Amino acid sequence: MILKVERTDARTWPDEQMKELFSEGFPAFITADRLVKEYIGRVGEWFADLDLTLVDDHDVPVASGWGVPVHWDGLPTSLPTGYTQALVRAVEGREAQLAPNTLVICGAVVTPSLKGRGLAGKVLAALREAARDAGLPQVIAPVRPTTKARCPLTPIETFMRWSREDGLALDPWIRTHQRLGASILAAAPASQTMTGSVAEWEDWTGMAFPESGDYVIPEGLSLLAIDREADQGVYQEPNVWMRHR
Repeated sequence: MILKVERTDARTWPDEQMKELFSEGFPAFITADRLVKEYIGRVGEWFADLDLTLVDDHDVPVASGWGVPVHWDGLPTSLPTGYTQALVRAVEGREAQLAPNTLVICGAVVTPSLKGRGLAGKVLAALREAARDAGLPQVIAPVRPTTKARCPLTPIETFMRWSREDGLALDPWIRTHQRLGASILAAAPASQTMTGSVAEWEDWTGMAFPESGDYVIPEGLSLLAIDREADQGVYQEPNVWMRHR
């Protein structure tokens, strides 16, 4: 497969190509982060040059990735709290005319039928090249561990330490970053906060929540807290901060 990089947001591609590219990967509740909704429009408008799509020799998109530029002093203690705050920092930093020095890789997705061919790593590598082109010497990522949903009761601080005999992470998405030279920086236990009514959560998860309490939900990396009196469910998604060379 011959690949090339297009500096275009995958969301601008035709519906059928979009449907195939994004047909797997994220649970329905991933869009319920209210703060992301507040900032994502400006992110798409201002940082479109950091939206990349890999296309094959027939110009069909096979993978996509994107990121935002932020200013970061390089210390783990001053990292954004996660994905959402990275978007906030990028937007507010631009509004304050603060020169960015870091690319935050916010996402990468591969056409499901082509998974296992190393395309995710190629997207990450292309994003690192985009960072260099943009004069951003640092690259970090709030990584969403793909197998964390199997262990929703395990704290992310514990999960991110689990490794195989070869020393690489047990989680394959963390491992993909490691193979490109990235290292684990810190846990991001509240990378995103998803909020919705009880009815919305029942729709997103296909479950019933008959009383208040904490619930394990499909594809959830942590527990969903339901408050029936307030008619609200709150879910905080944990990520792992990683730093690329």
